[in-house]
Amino acid sequence: MTTTIVQPQPATAPGIAYDGGLTCALGVASLDAAIEWYTGILGMTLLYRRDDIAWAELTTGVDRVNIGLSQNETVGGTGGATLTFGVTDIEAAKAALDAADVRQDGEIMEIPEMVKLLTFYDPDGNALMFYQDLSNAHEAA
Repeated sequence: MTTTIVQPQPATAPGIAYDGGLTCALGVASLDAAIEWYTGILGMTLLYRRDDIAWAELTTGVDRVNIGLSQNETVGGTGGATLTFGVTDIEAAKAALDAADVRQDGEIMEIPEMVKLLTFYDPDGNALMFYQDLSNAHEAA
C-alpha cells in the first residue's frame, strides 16, 4: 500500500475568499446544559450568548476554530455538525455556488452588526455554511 503525503494548501475557489475562520455548529436541546458541558468538561470558553436567536459560541483553543451551539426544539440524537466557513464576501461566494448549481437553503440571512449566513449542501446532502463576520471581531484580536 502506498501513502501519498500532500502538503496543505490554502482553500481557494473562483469567487470564494476564505477568511481563515471555522465555526462547527451543533444542534443542542438546552443552551444552558450545553454551555456547562462544553466549558466544564472540555474547558472551552464562552465567547458570547444570544438568547434572542438561541445561539452561543465558544472558543476551542484552536485559533479561529469555534463551536457554535444552536438550541433546537427537536435534536435528532444522531449528532452531526454543520461546518461553517468564514468568507470575506458572502455575496461573491453565493454567486460562485450559483454558477456551479450548488443547492442552497434559501437566501443569505443577516443578523445585523453580527453575521451573514448562507446554508448550502454537498452532493451527499451534508449541510455546510458560509459566514461573513459583520462585527470585525477577528480583526480586533
